Amino acid sequence: MHIEFLGTGTSQGVPVVACDCPVCQSQNPKDNRLRSALYIEIDGLKLVIDAGPDFRQQMLRIRQRTLDAILLTHEHVDHVFGLDDIRAFNWVQGHPTDIYAEERVQDTIKRVFDYVFKPNRYPGIPQMNLHLLENKAFNIKSTDILPIRGFHHRLPVFGFRFGNFAYLTDVNRVEEEEKEKLRNLDVLVVGALRIEKHISHFNLEEALQLIDEVKPKTAYLTHISHLMGLHDEVEKILPENVHLSYDGLQLDL
Repeated sequence: MHIEFLGTGTSQGVPVVACDCPVCQSQNPKDNRLRSALYIEIDGLKLVIDAGPDFRQQMLRIRQRTLDAILLTHEHVDHVFGLDDIRAFNWVQGHPTDIYAEERVQDTIKRVFDYVFKPNRYPGIPQMNLHLLENKAFNIKSTDILPIRGFHHRLPVFGFRFGNFAYLTDVNRVEEEEKEKLRNLDVLVVGALRIEKHISHFNLEEALQLIDEVKPKTAYLTHISHLMGLHDEVEKILPENVHLSYDGLQLDL
């Protein structure tokens, strides 16, 4: 399994527009974060989790020419507003792109990208095949995927497990039965917004509590804001098996 962190930032990214804090002014590339998304290649399957406003830039950076599917965690702008750019994959591959999302998220896609679903469609629009995500295991080609239900304040969202790897972002609560899906992992990626508590995201302490509870061999934090602090300074205070992710980080499991 090959994994690449396409983006590890919040809805604003880092640096934040008009901000002159030390993190936003940092010259360390690890402090520059596009909106959170992940690329996974497993058994020949190529997929992306979330397609936010930086999707085009992210695909150009990794020189991706084909894509089998996009999994959507939820419907917020920083996770879906890049979907128009699947047009390039449609042209190259000659078929629509498979998009996996729960019903509520599909409703948002149909509203935001209404031109995609109109009877008389404008030429050149993106082509999407929408597939319904439910809280039960499914597969794409030969790859088994297990959704993990979390809550983003009151909004239900999905994370995903692939074998011994799991990705869970934009959550501030995971029920006990869903935590069981996070046991016996080699790698867990979980969102950690900042040091201080937040109404709809794990802060650093809460993310570390979840990691300590489910005990993956290694964990990476993502969806990181400029309020977390400088990458290299935060790394020094983390447990030995926990790291801040950064854009372009690659893992091979």
